[in-house]
Amino acid sequence: ISFFSIIMLSKILSCLLFCAVVCEGVLAGCMLPHLNPKGVFKDGDVIIGGIYHIKILDSVTENLFTEKPKPQRCGRFRIRPYRWLQAMIFAIEEINQSSSLLPNITLGYGFDSCHIVSRALEGSMWLITGQEEPVPNYRCRPRTPLAAIIGDAPSIISIPMARLLGVYKYPQISYFSTVTLLSNRHQFPSFFRTIPTDHFLSLGLVKLVKYFGWTWVGVLATDSDDGEIGSQTLSKQLSQAGICTAFSEVIPIVHSMKETLRIVEVIKKSTANVIIAITFDAFLIPLTEEVVRQNITGKMWIASAAWSISTSLFNNHLAGTIGLAVRNRDIPGLKEYLLRLHPFTSKNNMYIETFWEDIIGCKWPDTDGNQTAANSKFDDGIQSCTGRENLGELNNAFVDMSNLGVTYNSYIAAYAVAHALHDLNSCKPGEGPFVNESCADIHDFEPWQLLHYFRNVHFKNKNGDDVYFDSNGDPPAQYDILNWHLIPDGSLIYVKVGSMDFSAPQGQNFIINESAIVWNGCQTQTPRSVCSESCPFGYRKAPQNNQPICCFDCIPCSEGEISNQTDSSDCLKCPDDHWSNDRRDRCIPKPIEFLSYEEPLGATLAAISTFSSLLPAVILLIFIKYRETPIVKANNRGLSYLLLLALTLCFLCSLVFIGYPIKVTCMLRQTAFGIVFALGVSCVLAKTMMVVIAFHATKPNSNLKKWVGPKLPNGIVFVCTVIQITICITWLSHSSPFPEKNMKSQIGVIIIECNEGSTTAFWCMLGYMGLLAIVSFIVAFLARNLPDSFNEAKLITFSMLFFLSVWLAFIPAYLSAQGKYMVAVEIFAILASSAGLMACIFFPKCYIILLHPDRNTRYYVNEK
Repeated sequence: ISFFSIIMLSKILSCLLFCAVVCEGVLAGCMLPHLNPKGVFKDGDVIIGGIYHIKILDSVTENLFTEKPKPQRCGRFRIRPYRWLQAMIFAIEEINQSSSLLPNITLGYGFDSCHIVSRALEGSMWLITGQEEPVPNYRCRPRTPLAAIIGDAPSIISIPMARLLGVYKYPQISYFSTVTLLSNRHQFPSFFRTIPTDHFLSLGLVKLVKYFGWTWVGVLATDSDDGEIGSQTLSKQLSQAGICTAFSEVIPIVHSMKETLRIVEVIKKSTANVIIAITFDAFLIPLTEEVVRQNITGKMWIASAAWSISTSLFNNHLAGTIGLAVRNRDIPGLKEYLLRLHPFTSKNNMYIETFWEDIIGCKWPDTDGNQTAANSKFDDGIQSCTGRENLGELNNAFVDMSNLGVTYNSYIAAYAVAHALHDLNSCKPGEGPFVNESCADIHDFEPWQLLHYFRNVHFKNKNGDDVYFDSNGDPPAQYDILNWHLIPDGSLIYVKVGSMDFSAPQGQNFIINESAIVWNGCQTQTPRSVCSESCPFGYRKAPQNNQPICCFDCIPCSEGEISNQTDSSDCLKCPDDHWSNDRRDRCIPKPIEFLSYEEPLGATLAAISTFSSLLPAVILLIFIKYRETPIVKANNRGLSYLLLLALTLCFLCSLVFIGYPIKVTCMLRQTAFGIVFALGVSCVLAKTMMVVIAFHATKPNSNLKKWVGPKLPNGIVFVCTVIQITICITWLSHSSPFPEKNMKSQIGVIIIECNEGSTTAFWCMLGYMGLLAIVSFIVAFLARNLPDSFNEAKLITFSMLFFLSVWLAFIPAYLSAQGKYMVAVEIFAILASSAGLMACIFFPKCYIILLHPDRNTRYYVNEK
């Protein structure tokens, strides 16, 4: 592509010149209008060229291609570029007076410019060829007077210049072109610059925006190649930093009122309060004037280096503007040099009279009585220039040395050329970098030979700064952070509030004094520019449909999750043993839950269990005291003693279920409960069987008489209890219960419980106990109508019915309960079933023994 561009450029220029020679006067309208480059040339041993857009077009109208466009003419004089030019001339004069840099070599200069691409190209060819009618590939001087060309400022002009100069290998040093494309060494092998690229400018702007917490910004860029590239680079880096672009508009180079009004309307309606403008002040002026006219306030402007120190844009609506400027450096002696400029004494200084008119505010009298085009902007009431005016008495930006960013770049560019020439001139024969280790002659060298030295330029200037170019021809990226302050007299000044140096170590590359910043409306508080307000702790961002990522809703974190950062994208899950607090911003240890003695439920159950265990003990004492009475003797008092003891243990075993579960208590809980209850139910079964046997044994010739006695009931109790003990031992030996932390049953709570180990063994233990109860109930139910005045089978029937009802209700209640309530259900079942056995079997007997001793006789017991 680069080679094709070079060929096409050469062909175009050749065709233009061919038409100029051949077609002139023959074919009307064939020839393009000649731009008549008018520059200044001061001879020397070596010439340094300069392209500065000191003048811009008087007016630019939109070309609708319906009529022949009017000739373009540069007539509007600009002060800032004129100072850049003077800095180059000042540097050349300093170098010529130096005894250490290029001794015995005199540098000359030549310069030309107008803010038109075609004019810049023709001016470049004028500098290369040395004649007003440039012919490509021809030089009208026997030697090479031109070393390099300094310029231009706008990238849209520097790009075509770099393509042209790259063909001839002439070094080009721009002092203000920032587009990153120019760092491509394949397309622009001879381009260098003394200003950082748009890449670093974008990084700096993004860092500035991110520092102040702005996430919703608008972007304005020039409608040109460099503007488009800069806008794309900035948008990409904004996106990578999590900053969203509310709008991105292009400012037309050719002023269009329709487009200006449209962009202003976008700015007015946008919720973004921060606007980043990467353009030149000349293109931004019509837009800001319309913003002022419509009185749009509350917008924060971020200035790129191209207009951050522009006085042309100073108005109250832009107060508080903050931006990046080329790093300011002092140029000793420059102010005195500028103050010596005078139309009568400054020779070889183009536009000096126009400059004098502009800065003094006068006009030179025309000897023909006609006002010159340069003076046409003044009213007739303006006084005439005399030449006796004093620049030192003026308070003008031209002699203001407070910010010399671009001026300094132009100054350093001249020194860079001089140091490259000095290195070329210092070459020793036999040690040179060219063929056969030869050196170049400073009085007769090829541009590519100087380009070799240019790539290795490295020197310290008077301020002690290192000046060098990297492999892409770019300098170190350094910026000043400026803030526009509104002062009491109603004018604006820019104040340095910080700096950026991308070559400095981490921590020192970004310095800002936030307290020195004054925002729009003289506010000291940082303005806000966000699409959605920040999500506080405990919330996460949820993107809105069809909106940028900066537009979101704040959603509370779910239970068990937290966010301890502002604008968190996701909530963090708490560890298993922690839970989120009410604000969802901190993980706290989960509360531990178990049935303890300290809580009311545990204390109540423990008290009931302890008190209930005393009742069978008291009944046992009563039975022992009245052991010789018929009531006690009639129902196998040995079994009654054993059953009362079992009931006492049944009440007490519920205490093992209360308290912090440990290995021992988990192993004892179910096994002790199962064995004790099996013992109790076995006693009831034995008593029931003895009732049946005793009744049938009284019949004549009954074979059951041999079973009457203590052996059978004791055997039944022993065998039935041993079976349950066997089940429990097998359970404990193969898969014994153990304590565990249950974090799943109840959200946000750690339940300390006993894992039964083997659920099958647990239900086998309960099932066996239920089997004993069912058999006891069936036998007692069948024997309930036996002819006795005090038939214990009736009492056993009621007790077993109550016992089975409790444990049948226990099963669904136990399975649906969780945590400590599951334990409480089992304790309640233990206490209720034990109390039912005790009340149904022993309370009627105690009632007779204690309250109706007259019934406690053999006659009453045996009477039918």
